[in-house]
Amino acid sequence: MARLSTLCYIEQEGKYLMLHRTVKKNDVNKDKWIGVGGHFEKDESPEECLLREVKEETGYTLTSYRYRGLVTFVSGNGVTEYMSLFTADAFEGEPIPCDEGQLEWVDIDDVWNLNIWEGDKIFFRLLDEDYPFFSLKLVYDGHDKLKEAALDGKPMELFDILDEDGKQTGLVRERGVAHREGSLHGTVHMWIVREKKEGYDVLLQKRSEKKDSYPGRYDISAAGHIGAGQEPLAAAIREMKEELGLTAVEGGLRYIGVHRAHFEGVFHGRRFCDREYSYVYVYEDPDMSALSLQESEVEEVLWMDYEECVQKVRKNSFPHCIYEDELRMLGQYLKDKCDKITEKCLK
Repeated sequence: MARLSTLCYIEQEGKYLMLHRTVKKNDVNKDKWIGVGGHFEKDESPEECLLREVKEETGYTLTSYRYRGLVTFVSGNGVTEYMSLFTADAFEGEPIPCDEGQLEWVDIDDVWNLNIWEGDKIFFRLLDEDYPFFSLKLVYDGHDKLKEAALDGKPMELFDILDEDGKQTGLVRERGVAHREGSLHGTVHMWIVREKKEGYDVLLQKRSEKKDSYPGRYDISAAGHIGAGQEPLAAAIREMKEELGLTAVEGGLRYIGVHRAHFEGVFHGRRFCDREYSYVYVYEDPDMSALSLQESEVEEVLWMDYEECVQKVRKNSFPHCIYEDELRMLGQYLKDKCDKITEKCLK
């Protein structure tokens, strides 16, 4: 069953007019906070529906509004709703009580802390970034769990959000929202090394200038996020193939531990907060003949002596975003391996 509706966020002095839906028992939005709006009546345009619904629910007559996007909401309970999303910044008239719930002006930054749909945070992010007119599809599991999201027809990355012990909380969140809120999520880090007469070289990648964090800096050989429902090893194999064109042979990726990281910064004019629970792998002596860089992710790669890399990272003598403690984790693995080989040879 498909429905047509409008949804509007009226802004005044840095606040949104929010509706706490507490009245209807069988309301899909029961106890949620949303904007104002409602379903189309016969032969209405989106704008006509918007103006009528806002007037009926708030008493206000909008005098300035903007059509921001179309949201396809798939509830998972057999209902698909096509919501025309608007924002408004001017109105006239006197407020009236709403029979759908309680109306309240809420600071825009505080809206994120209310009981809102996880997918709503995606379009709030797009509104904050003044994203051009968009088509956003949100698919739920019949309850509150987000299963899929697509922006302008392209799938968006979704993460399982973790607790402080690295266990899944049951919450699934879109990548941009997770980085805005600093939500703990899983990633994979793959260090590619090659042995030489004395010591090891480590492969570094230079991040693309298009990256949403640390553009143009040197980083781990390959890395990426663990998608919702995905296992770490599968994510590691996928990321190596996508970023470098290298196919990890069975058993070739050696898991060496977990690294926790937290950093905040501003990139491309936007705040970026990252909290990672990273599964760290080592891949030794790869066949580099298949190397093919993913242009949107990697500008170039280079081999660097491991000890030289440690010194440069410690002194911060080249543009990088490598954690020294993780690099030393790699060094400990390589040392332990050499010690075992030496011990074996001496027997």
